[in-house]
Amino acid sequence: MKFRRKPRENVEINLASLIDVVFILLLFFVVTTTFTRETQLKVDLPEAATGTPPEQTELKQLEILIAADGTYSLNAKQLLKSDLDGLMAALQKESDGDSSLPLIISADAKAQHQAVITAMDAAGKLGFAHLRMTTVEAQAAP
Repeated sequence: MKFRRKPRENVEINLASLIDVVFILLLFFVVTTTFTRETQLKVDLPEAATGTPPEQTELKQLEILIAADGTYSLNAKQLLKSDLDGLMAALQKESDGDSSLPLIISADAKAQHQAVITAMDAAGKLGFAHLRMTTVEAQAAP
């Protein structure tokens, strides 16, 4: 007995939809991938063995004092809000909008770095260009 074989159907895969899916996946992975470049900086901080004393000027000066707990004082007046907005408002009020005045930042040695950066950020946003950081002279080793 001879059986008849059914003719085989040609099976085709629709590549157009497969390519669409692959491109969507590729786009998804490109958008969601983050590239991080981990670097480390070695910082050797200098000592202030010598320095130049500030010049005596007739101009009004602004001085920001940063306490060890991170509170700010502007020209010996303690600020109620110790954040960026409060410091910017006090600087704007005290300088009367004149950003050409010299600005001195005096921070306690135990103050957090963020408090100093916030003070510098407030000065930069208001356009102060004459910025000075105060230090103490290093003691000579006996």
